[in-house]
Amino acid sequence: MTSDPATPAAPPEPLESVADALARRVRAREGPSANVVVQGLRELGAVDRAVYEAVARTPTGTLDDPVRRLSAAADKSKLWLGIAAVVALAGGKRGRRAALEGVVAIGVSSATINLGVKQVARRRRPDRVRPALFEDRHVPMPGSTSFPSGHAASAFAFAYAVGRHLPGLAVPIRLLAAAVAYSRVHTGVHYPGDVVIGSVAGSGTAAMVAAVADRAARARAVSGRAR
Repeated sequence: MTSDPATPAAPPEPLESVADALARRVRAREGPSANVVVQGLRELGAVDRAVYEAVARTPTGTLDDPVRRLSAAADKSKLWLGIAAVVALAGGKRGRRAALEGVVAIGVSSATINLGVKQVARRRRPDRVRPALFEDRHVPMPGSTSFPSGHAASAFAFAYAVGRHLPGLAVPIRLLAAAVAYSRVHTGVHYPGDVVIGSVAGSGTAAMVAAVADRAARARAVSGRAR
C-alpha cells in the first residue's frame, strides 16, 4: 500500500516592510488620496523586497569575502573609530575637531536609532533561509530589529562630520560609508530600505550635532573676545 505524496509546504509569506506597515495604517483613512498613498507605499515595499532578493540571488564570488569583511569591520563602529584615531593624529587641530565631532555624531546617531526608532518600527530581519544561496557571504544575524540600519546611520554620521571639516576626505569617506551601507544588504542582514533610511537619518543627526558644535564654537569665540 503506497502512501500519498507529502503535500508541499506553502511558501512563506513575505515579511511586512515598513512601507507596508505605513500603508496598513493609512488605509484606515477614507478618501481617494489615502488610497493613492496606500498603493504607493505597498509598491515601495514590494520594490524593497525585490531588490533584496535580487542581491541575495546574484552570484558575486569575487566581492563576497571583501564585502563581508568590510561589514564585520564596521561592527560597533570599529572602522570609524580607527579612522578617527588616524585623523586626530595626522590632521592637526582640524583633524582632532573632525574626529571628535565624528565620534559624537556616531554616538548620538546610534542612540537615536537603537533606543528610539528601532523600538518603534520593530521590523523583522530578512529571512535568509528562503534565498539559501551564497552562505559564505553572510555575517551573523543581529538580534536587534531591522529598521533602520544602525551601521548605515553610523557610517553616514561619521562621514558627514569628517567631510565638513576635511573636504579632501569628503568623497572617499562617503564612498566608504556607502560601501558599508550596501554591505548590510549584501550580507543578508538588512533590506535596502533599512540602509537608505539609516543613511539619511545618520546624515541628519550629524547635521544637528554640527549645528550644536558650531554654536558652541561661536559662543567660545565671543566669550574669548569679551575678556
